[in-house]
Amino acid sequence: MEKILFDSHTHINNDTYTKEEREDLIREIEESQVAYICDIGFDMPSSRLALEHARRLPWCYAVVGMHPHDSQYMDEEGFEEIREMTKDPKVVAIGEIGLDFHYDLSPRDIQRYWFRRQIRLANELKMPIVIHSREADREVMDILIEEGAFSEERKKSFPDGTPHVDIHCYSGSAEFAKEYLKLGAVLGVDGPLTYKNNKKTVAVVETVPLESLLIETDAPYLTPVPFRGKPNKSPYVEYVARKVAEIKGLSYEEVAEATMKNAKKFFGID
Repeated sequence: MEKILFDSHTHINNDTYTKEEREDLIREIEESQVAYICDIGFDMPSSRLALEHARRLPWCYAVVGMHPHDSQYMDEEGFEEIREMTKDPKVVAIGEIGLDFHYDLSPRDIQRYWFRRQIRLANELKMPIVIHSREADREVMDILIEEGAFSEERKKSFPDGTPHVDIHCYSGSAEFAKEYLKLGAVLGVDGPLTYKNNKKTVAVVETVPLESLLIETDAPYLTPVPFRGKPNKSPYVEYVARKVAEIKGLSYEEVAEATMKNAKKFFGID
């Protein structure tokens, strides 16, 4: 089977899996069209596990950081552990970090504090950033700007001269997407793009150039049609790619090739 897909955001480190389920999922990925994944950390245990997977699996890369949901559990020791993890060449970004004002599982002032600290760390280390934003779109953008995530200095850190900021699971408007594009961000799209009434994200994909899109699953969440209602898994990123192709009037293979190129460039993978 030809390996043509890059799932830029998934969670084989998710704590809902048993060890056996995780190994089954790894086998399914290896037998699918998925060539690469990024296993995204959301707290300290999941960041450690993402790194463990990345060291063991040649097609897996790790992203480490503290999600806004869990930011109340972050401390200086954890922050320094994240810094230490980034010394491993299989760690390719800081994330997923940001703000979530939908669930407010951590107090907003604590979310903001650790979001800013982790942006500064990514700037210091010259690393890509993977962003989680829910019901906080404008504030997330404002903080990213204030902390220099789109600064000329940061852009100089990367060979392509872009800031390497990924807005994961982008759910904002097409107009707001244009603001992010002007700043130099890329946008991740996933299962909700395939949902019948999600005209908003379809409009985003119509608007955003293919070179500014990443495809992702956020597995085990956000399962695409035709598997909606079941746990998501990385091989289902195929259905996101096919939907992007349908919207843009391109072949599935063209979208797979372009988004593979985008992800490898974004994460600095040769």
